[in-house]
Amino acid sequence: MQRRYITVDVFTDRAFGGNPLGVVLDAGELSTAQMQAIAREFNYSETTFVLPPADPAHDAQVRIFTVNREIPFAGHPNVGTAFVLATQAATPPARLLFEEGAGLVPVEIVTAQGKVVSTEFTAPQPLKRMSHLGAEQAAACLSLSAGDVKTDRHAPQVISVGLPFLVVELASRDALRRAKPDPAAFAKTFPCDGSDAIYFYTRDVPAGEKPCEIQARMFHPGASGLSEDPATGSATAAAAALFADLDSTRDGELKLRIGQGVDMGRPSLLLTRVRKQGGQVTSVHVGGGCVQMMEGTFTLKGEG
Repeated sequence: MQRRYITVDVFTDRAFGGNPLGVVLDAGELSTAQMQAIAREFNYSETTFVLPPADPAHDAQVRIFTVNREIPFAGHPNVGTAFVLATQAATPPARLLFEEGAGLVPVEIVTAQGKVVSTEFTAPQPLKRMSHLGAEQAAACLSLSAGDVKTDRHAPQVISVGLPFLVVELASRDALRRAKPDPAAFAKTFPCDGSDAIYFYTRDVPAGEKPCEIQARMFHPGASGLSEDPATGSATAAAAALFADLDSTRDGELKLRIGQGVDMGRPSLLLTRVRKQGGQVTSVHVGGGCVQMMEGTFTLKGEG
């Protein structure tokens, strides 16, 4: 049978920016092995497969695959898949609810004059703080020195709101720009608490990159070695939750604009909101725009 797919660039308002995503519609009856092979063929950081929900009260089951494995949750796949489904609907819904490995993921749909302009997911799990690493070990993963790592607010730490990442603060925008993944250091560090990726950021943002308060990058295993992700919603959500958790003096809604992908030529903008009450993080949200890029159909060999 013919299956439809649509590709989108996520966390951007322009073509060839943000993070590319393949969304396979009509994914029912595909096996896990077939989904993995299709994701490898697309060769994006993630590809999603939309299936009927197990519970009819929900909108879809969404399975998410990297080129190497299925993962329980990710950020830009939720933003992009919701954008695709909302734009395909005769009337865009105000909200979609996805069944995923990490739990239920609500996604709000923002429209203007009847057109979908952005979407925003809510993280499926509360902030979980796990192993701490030393500055030297974290720096080695990035081909940097320990002096490039800031630890005044937090040590390098594995954190998660549905998918774990090692999160590291760097001292300068220059250090962020100079970072390169070191395979030997990665092999010594990962896997760690289920994480195989490092998300690193700096608050040292030059005037030309405002109004972002933070610039970030992320390295992870790709199809052939370590690669960089231009926009990582799940890591951004975990980092935003951590920042709010560290700010013990404030309740209410904390917002941040986080840039990513600038140093690899795919600028991305991730908008975060974290709600706190009684000193506790109660919900974490990340949203952004999308641009549809390609659409088509395919038939797997052996299918009618």
